[in-house]
Amino acid sequence: MRIKTTTLIAGAALVLTLTACEGGSKTGSDKPSPAQSAEPTAAAPTKAPKADAEVGALPDMTGKGLQSAQDQAQAAGFYNLHSHDALGRGRMQALDRNWKVCGQTPTAGEHPTDVKIDFAAVKLEESCPANDQGGTDPQVSTTMPDFTGKSVKVARESLESSTSLTVTDASPQDRMVIVESNWQVCTQEPAAGTKLDGQPVTLTAVKFDESC
Repeated sequence: MRIKTTTLIAGAALVLTLTACEGGSKTGSDKPSPAQSAEPTAAAPTKAPKADAEVGALPDMTGKGLQSAQDQAQAAGFYNLHSHDALGRGRMQALDRNWKVCGQTPTAGEHPTDVKIDFAAVKLEESCPANDQGGTDPQVSTTMPDFTGKSVKVARESLESSTSLTVTDASPQDRMVIVESNWQVCTQEPAAGTKLDGQPVTLTAVKFDESC
């Protein structure tokens, strides 16, 4: 009688265990997986387009000292400032207070504040030319340009960097040509229009306040 009771108890426990396993399995299969239950992910927002540059009123700087022109341009919100030698001699504006503005690009008016401002300038004791002669950088050419009256510095920049260039004083003083932007070309060899193919170039020059 005791054996039978024990057997019945063991059988009942086995049935309960199987039922619990089946229930757990069913519950697990009904529960959606994370991949199934997750909502579609929204696309990442695109980067906002860059805002347009601010617009400012650029004053007319003509006739002002270069340093004052730069200060006033910055006060108006313009900081991309440049300058060049309006006489086309390629001189650097090392001391801005010694230079004055002959013209500017762009002209006075409403402009984006990040625009490049380029002042054409001459030294205080000089007169502005009728036309800006230095607005563009010298271009290297395969044909010999006419350098007469141009600065030795500009002539050099218009030749290939590998060119053998000799510059001598055209006056009887036999001076050394050191600051090339202060000297103007009198004669040249080879002649203007000659095809350049590596041959040496010879220039004679005098200072700009002198005659050839």
